[in-house]
Amino acid sequence: MESPVDTETLHRHLAMLAPGTALRDGIDRILSGRTGALIVLGNTRQVEQVSTGGFQIDVPFVPTKLRELAKMDGAIVLSGDAERIITAGVHLMPDAGFPTEETGTRHRTADRVSQQTGKPVISVSAALSTITLFLRGTRRVLERSEVLLGRANLAVQTMERYRTRLFEQTDRLSGLEIRDQVTVKDVVGLAQRLEMIRRLDAETIGYVIELGTLGRLPDLQRQELSAGTTEIGQLLVMDYPPPGGESPSLESLATLTDAELLEPQLIARTLGFGGNEHLDAKLRTKGHRQLAQITRLPAAYSTRLIDHFGDLQHLFAASITDLLQVEGIGENRANLIRDGLARIAEASYSDAAD
Repeated sequence: MESPVDTETLHRHLAMLAPGTALRDGIDRILSGRTGALIVLGNTRQVEQVSTGGFQIDVPFVPTKLRELAKMDGAIVLSGDAERIITAGVHLMPDAGFPTEETGTRHRTADRVSQQTGKPVISVSAALSTITLFLRGTRRVLERSEVLLGRANLAVQTMERYRTRLFEQTDRLSGLEIRDQVTVKDVVGLAQRLEMIRRLDAETIGYVIELGTLGRLPDLQRQELSAGTTEIGQLLVMDYPPPGGESPSLESLATLTDAELLEPQLIARTLGFGGNEHLDAKLRTKGHRQLAQITRLPAAYSTRLIDHFGDLQHLFAASITDLLQVEGIGENRANLIRDGLARIAEASYSDAAD
């Protein structure tokens, strides 16, 4: 048996079964005719070893042909890309030693064949009017399009609320950075919100893949709502290295469960602010995110400035003469930086006053 299926592989095969594809059209025709089917995707040596009987046709895939062949007893074997129908009327005889919790004959066979061959097997149930994908021990029942669309829309609405809250927290953090009042809790709160949006984004992608052509609108909304969040996370990591000196990674938050993601102290430890660091401990930003707000200032110059001055507070205190000491900074760029920092500070204090 091959290793368990990864998310990318599962999504690739779900995309082949999405509404609007030829394979899904053929399967829907089978369901409409109130018949069942067992379909193997991939004609490999392992598949041949569990196959007996049947007949080889090796013709281009056509949905109507799949429907007609499903009327016969036995499984149908397609090419791995579902572009050709290889054999039909095949009797599948997998090793009974492969464990399965399925009770129906068709589902039990599909599960074991997939485990033994590593190939996806589709079981179409006439009695339940369901389509089930089996892949290396993974069982996935395909939901009706209206159910998936409802879930996708709900996920998008939640992402919209989270994004609004994210930028509220970002603005608040900016104000605290200007006043040098940032704590571990503030950084943890923003990291938590970014991870929540990432998880919703991944969930929505799954729905969009299964929806096929019906998922175009939710996908456009998803892309719009997730835009810019990765950059915010990257700048946050650069601005707040943990005490150990190693750069934290927001990707490490993916290892936390949904319940653990609600624990600020656990998030802090995961990001490297563990040990003696309390949630109320003060932090000082490097200033990457603030400098990114200054238009016409390349990122390379931001890095040079931070390497030279150390953090945002020293940057605010720097004069034009001090800025000119940084490699590549001329008088015009020095004035641009000073004016940009002044506007950022002014905007922050204005927001605080409001």
